[in-house]
Amino acid sequence: MSIPLRLLPLLLSCCLVAPVFADIVKPALVEISVFSEGRFRIEVRASIEALLTGINSQYRDTTQAPTAEEYDRLRELEAPALAQAFEPFRQEMLEAIALRLDGRPAQAEITAVEIPVPGYTKVPRISLIVLEGNIPVDTETLSWYYPAAFGDNAVRVRQVDERNAKWHWSSWQWIREDRTSEAFSLTEVFTQPDFITVVVDYVGAGFDHIIPKGLDHILFVLGLFLFSTRMRPLLWQITMFTVAHSITLAMAMTGVIELPARVVEPLIALSIAYVGIENVWHRRLHPSRLILVFAFGLLHGLGFASMLADFGMPENAFATALISFNVGVELGQLAVVAMAFLTVGLWFGNRPDYRRLVVIPGSLLISAVGLYWTWQRLGL
Repeated sequence: MSIPLRLLPLLLSCCLVAPVFADIVKPALVEISVFSEGRFRIEVRASIEALLTGINSQYRDTTQAPTAEEYDRLRELEAPALAQAFEPFRQEMLEAIALRLDGRPAQAEITAVEIPVPGYTKVPRISLIVLEGNIPVDTETLSWYYPAAFGDNAVRVRQVDERNAKWHWSSWQWIREDRTSEAFSLTEVFTQPDFITVVVDYVGAGFDHIIPKGLDHILFVLGLFLFSTRMRPLLWQITMFTVAHSITLAMAMTGVIELPARVVEPLIALSIAYVGIENVWHRRLHPSRLILVFAFGLLHGLGFASMLADFGMPENAFATALISFNVGVELGQLAVVAMAFLTVGLWFGNRPDYRRLVVIPGSLLISAVGLYWTWQRLGL
């Protein structure tokens, strides 16, 4: 009897490390436009509050940082007040980042800072920082450096031939280490990212959105796992969840449906709480359970779409990127199920006291976390 109790913390480790949310730490999105007339424009979309408080990708969310209270204070400021707080940081940012043209540093200046209203404070406020400068018209390569101290970043380059009204976006580079990007070619306006590059980039993005960044999705999948360690009920639930979130992910990314984060995020948290509660009350898989899992999958698909929209989509490989991202999400979910099964299900799933010692306390803990996230995301 004591063995399952010792293993319970392993099964529920994701629950115990789940953040008491403030804001999730998101990567900066960087778009560099190079114009044939001899100028460049860099658009950095990032959380100014995180930049000012040194909160970067070493933290899963802002509450883990020692500067969390200062971040929360800045997060509540109106746009003019935050813009004033950003002013002393301008020069530090210019000195830290680096744009290299054929290996030589380029000179840039910050020409605009656009900060939205505070809005829904449980979602990071993403501001736009614009840098501009001149570029020799015969430049062949461009590389970009954004320090890890500022956080992860995804960068792509747009070549713009204004005279002929032509342009081309490169593929994204997602940079997670403190390093310079791979060189972007500026000599082939219509060069498209190859199939393998798109697949690898977006499968990786989908997997990352589950492990390690999708703690709410991990908790939901663990709730499905705890309902039954037998393969048939588990596969039915995972299949319904997968089909549902694939539908809304595709619909959201094609603009068919859109719901604000202040609606989606609390509902996702509530779905986690409900699955845990139902695990306590029901022992067998009923059609009503599958219908609810399908409905909750629709909500989670909108959550996936929010992340994918931040990451961006290649215009000429939209379907490939969408399918690849979804594959990455499924691989992440299967990894969660596999880890839970190997940790507990394989060894103790058939014990007569498994439900009493693992399923019920684990499900109650999942529900408690889900209810707390619901309360917090509603801003109560």
